[in-house]
Amino acid sequence: MTSSSSTWLHETFDHTGSAFGLRVTAKLDEVQSPFQKIEIYDSTDWGKVMLIDGAMMVTTRDNFFYHEMMAHAPLFTHANPENVVIIGGGDCGTLREVLKHPGVRTAVQCDIDEQVTVMARKYFPELCESNDDPRATVMFDDGIAYMKNAAPESIDVVIVDSTDPVGPAEGLFNRAFYEDCLRALKPGGLLVQQSESPLALMHLILDMRAAMRDAGFQDFRVLPFPQPCYPTGYWSCLIASKESRDLTQFRMKDAAARPFETLYYSAAIHQAALALPPFVEKALAK
Repeated sequence: MTSSSSTWLHETFDHTGSAFGLRVTAKLDEVQSPFQKIEIYDSTDWGKVMLIDGAMMVTTRDNFFYHEMMAHAPLFTHANPENVVIIGGGDCGTLREVLKHPGVRTAVQCDIDEQVTVMARKYFPELCESNDDPRATVMFDDGIAYMKNAAPESIDVVIVDSTDPVGPAEGLFNRAFYEDCLRALKPGGLLVQQSESPLALMHLILDMRAAMRDAGFQDFRVLPFPQPCYPTGYWSCLIASKESRDLTQFRMKDAAARPFETLYYSAAIHQAALALPPFVEKALAK
């Protein structure tokens, strides 16, 4: 739920008993797609802001935390990621980060709502700068159906860059979808999905992990990171592996020598994210 009073835009998170506000100068656009309402605002300190169904999705100022961790953490955890699929990700920021990896040969982004990408191209062009990379395929279709129809053992990393588990994204958080991802992954393959706030929404992380385990995934790792415009400002992604392996091990030397610029992700940040706070460790031990 959002409301604006004077020059402030507030998103109230009823399920966490909290709210987040940004000082805005103008509402730039609003579109009702067949799937959801998309709004764009301009703010005084956070750049452009995209809301989907009243929930803040992207700001110019802080999107790098999310996009970099969703892309680089799993890609540097995988031994040799060549074929990557992004389910969702319509703002294209995760696609941009994936394509910074020179070893990636193909990157498919499948989002159900083309209007999200249309708005991103217009208001967040920096996030879409790799859309025309010859390795990229940007398509607009049902991501659940895409994974169901994916060829067995054809993908190295599946990145589920979705909204909250409601509306169009609800079907991306269940055993049937995870089974399709598992089947499509090559040996050594990884699935990563945004997993909300470990502080306020740990039950969702536990439910996701249980569904992934039921689907056949073997090992799991939660990586927390800051994300100021999301509930509590403390977010996470959940990595799952097709085979049993130690997900605390990643290509640290490659991450340290990465041939591209990042604003948040580094080998040291990746290593630090593996050291979970005691309250998260305790919850995950259940």
